[in-house]
Amino acid sequence: MQFVPWRHISDWHCISCGSCCQLYSVVINFHEWLSIVKNFGVEKTASGLDKLYIKRGNDGSCAFLLGFPYGYSCGLQHMKPKACKLWPFKILSNPKFGCAEEAAYNYGENRLFIYLDLMCNGIRYGEPTWEFGKYTVREFAEIALGIRDNQVRTTAKMFPRRGFNFKKY
Repeated sequence: MQFVPWRHISDWHCISCGSCCQLYSVVINFHEWLSIVKNFGVEKTASGLDKLYIKRGNDGSCAFLLGFPYGYSCGLQHMKPKACKLWPFKILSNPKFGCAEEAAYNYGENRLFIYLDLMCNGIRYGEPTWEFGKYTVREFAEIALGIRDNQVRTTAKMFPRRGFNFKKY
């Protein structure tokens, strides 16, 4: 994984490509695990030595990844784990990936360091747009801090923009 500070990103939108759900194992907390087990059964989860995960399908992708002709969607949209809500953003209390000034984001009394995972196909590089800096990054920070749970800008719309060519996996 490689990360870039948020100030190097012009804009970001989930394009429903499914890459995140195909590339990464999702670590879940106990509350998220319990919710998934109650709704879908324990067989949709897995455990490691000290972590709980969403089970991966035979093709290696998340068990809840749903494929459609023009993209992918999450079968847990109504109860999506926090890790999924935050991806591709990595929000830390210390500048773990360097470039502290470019990653710094002040939210009230909190000084956060925000990076994006370069594996995301929805990233546009450049000077941050006003909307991205004012609303999108703020929403990710609020989710990370536990101030908000609902997603508005930080998730894909069910029906993506026309004319976008999705990758086939």
